[in-house]
Amino acid sequence: MCRSIKTLRPPYAEDVSEDDVRAAALQYVRKISGFRAPAAHNAEAFDRAVEEITRASAALLDSLEIRGAAKV
Repeated sequence: MCRSIKTLRPPYAEDVSEDDVRAAALQYVRKISGFRAPAAHNAEAFDRAVEEITRASAALLDSLEIRGAAKV
């Protein structure tokens, strides 16, 4: 149904874009909902979930402190 979601935090990933975070959120919502593309009556809930998970994921990545990593 969907490819594996990749690790997006350093040192596993560098230069992670907003599109990368959104793609991971989309894959997650597809996986848990069982829909690759929702029917019209579910599209709003599906899209809202993707946006909320994108925001939560970005906040998580921004707040992680990676030990041994150089501070930027």
